[in-house]
Amino acid sequence: MSVAAVDKQPEHSESIAEIGEKESQPVETATDGAEPKAGNEFEYLERNEFTSEIYKIEVKNMGYFGIGEFKKLLKNTLKLDMTKIKSPTRKEYAFVCFRSQADQERALETLNGYKWKGRILKALAAKASADPLHKRRGEANDGDVKPKRQRTAVEATCPLAEMPYEQQLEQKTEEMSALLKKYTQELRRLNADAKPHLDKFQFKGVLPSPTVDGYRNKNEFTVGKNGEGEIVVGFRLGSYSDGSVEVAEVQELPHLPSQAKWAAQSFQQLVRQSKFQPFNPVGNVGHFRQLMVRCSTATGELMLVAGIYSSNLNEAELLELQQELKTFYEQPEQNETHKCTSLYYQDVKHREAGQMVNPVTHLSGSTHITDTIQGLQFRISPLAFFQINTAGADVLYQQAIDLAAPNKETIMLDICCGTGTIALAFAKHCKQVLGVEIVPDAIKDAEHNAETNDIKNCKFFAGNADDYIKSMVREALYAQEPGKPIDLIAVVDPPRAGLHTRSIAAIRSAGDIKRLVYVSCNPNSAKRNFIELARPESKQYKGEPFYPKTAVAVDMFPHTTHTELVILFERDSKATQTESVEQKATKECNEASTTTA
Repeated sequence: MSVAAVDKQPEHSESIAEIGEKESQPVETATDGAEPKAGNEFEYLERNEFTSEIYKIEVKNMGYFGIGEFKKLLKNTLKLDMTKIKSPTRKEYAFVCFRSQADQERALETLNGYKWKGRILKALAAKASADPLHKRRGEANDGDVKPKRQRTAVEATCPLAEMPYEQQLEQKTEEMSALLKKYTQELRRLNADAKPHLDKFQFKGVLPSPTVDGYRNKNEFTVGKNGEGEIVVGFRLGSYSDGSVEVAEVQELPHLPSQAKWAAQSFQQLVRQSKFQPFNPVGNVGHFRQLMVRCSTATGELMLVAGIYSSNLNEAELLELQQELKTFYEQPEQNETHKCTSLYYQDVKHREAGQMVNPVTHLSGSTHITDTIQGLQFRISPLAFFQINTAGADVLYQQAIDLAAPNKETIMLDICCGTGTIALAFAKHCKQVLGVEIVPDAIKDAEHNAETNDIKNCKFFAGNADDYIKSMVREALYAQEPGKPIDLIAVVDPPRAGLHTRSIAAIRSAGDIKRLVYVSCNPNSAKRNFIELARPESKQYKGEPFYPKTAVAVDMFPHTTHTELVILFERDSKATQTESVEQKATKECNEASTTTA
């Protein structure tokens, strides 16, 4: 997995507002919370926080191209240290940003006149993008753009809340059927051999969530102001790029549990009485930026992670703010309705190069909370992935187990394993389970969870899935008795954007993986992976394709438009009868070991 799997589910908060697609947000040093004036679209360039928009170039005469192939050219072939690529149309031109003037100048010299895909590229320095919020507000003031009606909190986060639940399920079933039909039609065009498999492909519909209201065990609230200028802890009603920074309270939202609503309200009280100000993305002023709330349906535990923008705080002020958080939540009167059992501080600002997540500091209470899925106990750390809907996860994981159909000889690879929830749910049905996850703390939780549940046939690795898939396959083969066929299956539950192409290529090339269960919280984004798994063998995708056999959806997110989809992929039985390269290598290794002995 090439990105952190900290949170794979659809969130409603936009607590980290971006200025367009800039690498970072500029910062003001003001601490009085005064509202900065809107209108200067390029004011952020003059502030003292890094933005790669300053060092941007435009590359022209590219023709039609893919972002991935262009990124490979820049990073791997030309060794250019770029930060991001932006291309609205992915044809003819692209913008590339860098961290320094030296990197920008080197890119200009390298790319200008470079021949790529039969075309001579032209590179020139480009102007920085305008701050979209300032730009939109300026247009509104000039009368060029009519202001939109602001949505309510329910409209912004629970658009299906007014619809009877049975009708919600019907709508989601129709939408998922249409998506799968579009996918299979595209696959028929790409791979003629897929047709007999697709004729047998079945979609079993959308299963309901056991809990319809108050199901979300994790929420990220934004600290800001409502339309009347009052400090509010809740959800953003629009996006920064649309010219909106308004925040609305969450007390009327049906999908939030009472613990989460209490947490938002109590934090709102703290911010309103504090001398420190709420963060404002217009100018990047203020300090209180967001609040992550995690609660356990099994134990009632409540974890709060206060996100603070610290760029305009000195060390003494930062310590004072942390102490204020700790004192507030340790007061006896705060425990009348609910109790904060775990309190963290999170430094939420521009991330350094290579930094995947914003660091957290434990302030008080326990360091984790515990919840239960499939009769198993799971320890959850602040940044680890855990299914948003605990009761729904029981249904989801059972569907994954039923589709994979493991037996006592099965070895299962859990790719993007998080805290080990899927791996441990499969463990009692399998001979062995191997899991990989990019977040080290999540792996620590997974190992702890295996020990707590007395599960001894699981092994977890901290690292990038792209690098670990082949090594996990080899480990599974070495563990298998010589001459005995292996039943190797993979389960992937990636972030919303899906698996990286390298991970798909690694899975395809591992010929011993016979079945793959793909769990997706965003099937529209994952459709790219579905195609990559099943397209004909090529130089990039070696190994026989995986064809979709059965799909079932689980409504993990009632009242919203989101649905979780599970698809079972299988290789053609004829293709899997031949001995794989890995099997041959393992067999030879085992024979050599026996001879030596």
